[in-house]
Amino acid sequence: MSNSSKQQAPATVEVTAAELQGPGVVFCPNPKMALWSNHPRVFIDVAGHGEGKCPYCGTVYKLKAGEKVSHGH
Repeated sequence: MSNSSKQQAPATVEVTAAELQGPGVVFCPNPKMALWSNHPRVFIDVAGHGEGKCPYCGTVYKLKAGEKVSHGH
């Protein structure tokens, strides 16, 4: 099996509660991603289940251990 046929595992990005936008979401692509990897911006719910996955690039956004999301603003 050649290296070119292997798929790279999707990246996992840990986020803090302070990094969540609005109702507990993050957006992808995130500002740290290279410009060549851009795709349409999508908002991913992290607060609901503690993690969410981008439907375009497969990046998993996960709430850091011990982080609490406050739903009251």
